Amino acid sequence: MKATGEVMSICNNFEGALMKAIRSLEQHVDCLRSYDFSALSVEELLERLKIVDDQRIYVIAEAIRKGISYEQIHDITKIDLWFIDKIAILTEMEHALETQPLTVELLKEAKRIEFPDNVIARLTGKTEEEIKKMRYDNGIKAVYKMVDTCAAEFAASTPYYYSVFGGECEAKETTGRKKVLVLGSGPIRIGQGIEFDYCSVHATWAFSKAGYETIIINNNPETVSTDFDIADKLYFEPLTPEDVESIVNIEHPDGAVVQFGGQTAIKLTESLMKMGVPILGTKAEDVDAAEDRELFDKILEETKIPRAAGGTVYTAEEAKAVANRLGYPVLVRPSYVLGGQGMKIAYNDEEIEEFIGIINRIAQDHPILVDKYLMGKEIEVDAVCDGTDILIPGIMAVSYTH
Repeated sequence: MKATGEVMSICNNFEGALMKAIRSLEQHVDCLRSYDFSALSVEELLERLKIVDDQRIYVIAEAIRKGISYEQIHDITKIDLWFIDKIAILTEMEHALETQPLTVELLKEAKRIEFPDNVIARLTGKTEEEIKKMRYDNGIKAVYKMVDTCAAEFAASTPYYYSVFGGECEAKETTGRKKVLVLGSGPIRIGQGIEFDYCSVHATWAFSKAGYETIIINNNPETVSTDFDIADKLYFEPLTPEDVESIVNIEHPDGAVVQFGGQTAIKLTESLMKMGVPILGTKAEDVDAAEDRELFDKILEETKIPRAAGGTVYTAEEAKAVANRLGYPVLVRPSYVLGGQGMKIAYNDEEIEEFIGIINRIAQDHPILVDKYLMGKEIEVDAVCDGTDILIPGIMAVSYTH
């Protein structure tokens, strides 16, 4: 838990809660193999365990796989043996999925401790659709348990839910009204945690006033959207296609709002449409045209709107070729980003290599853009308006140089 990046997950077992928390992070990780430390020797792992950083849990998992004892890990990290054992249970499941035939019982246990379908598919060599079909054919589906916000003193009128595999579903029909699903913005992030949450909450209130039953999905413990009394129902869950689909299968919403949840929600647009959930507001293809840099560039070309020269690439070599053709400095940026995330100004080939390497830690479905960076001035204007007259008390210009 830190000032940014914090998530909350709930399950009826620690392993499941940890797996949910990992995939809620919005760091393109989904299991304890998301960072690969398998090339490190036992001695190197023992040294790496001394480093306290965001990758430490993945190092601990690899140390367990390499046979380093719980006691050795505890002596270095001071992490309680109970937690180390729980991480070991997850690594044992990874091994079982890789080496054993996928029986119904093994699949049930993998889902009980919240292994997502895509991870099970990778480890077993099957497709995600095959895993999903096997689950559905055998009734292995998420059900939802209620967090009682009234401590059983009296019936909770605004409950919130978390998923488990096994048991009775406690998420019941509440109002019979039309339902709208509002997707939150996920983990605490500067420029997203408060700003997008404000939009999500006000959208929820507006739909409620219009007579809709409102449902929020989010996993940020420090925002207003996850207050239990904002929506008719709150699901504290990871914002991934599989987790969202499990909720859709229970609630069958009449529509979903993705525009107020930032990148986290917008990237679920296509998945929601495949689930048969209408996207309310801006059409999905228009969101895509604004977010996909290549598509947006075509719109600028067709409308003859001037912009800096650039090119689309997938590799560092392609990026360097474009950069040298345009002349440094260049702006390197992936498609589908908000708030400047992943954007870098490169001044030479070495920086191109570094920046593309960082971007490509995540598999790119869309191209990376390399644009000529135009040195200029930023103008900031403050204005006050009473509804009729506008007063501009000051204009500030800032020159940027490298």
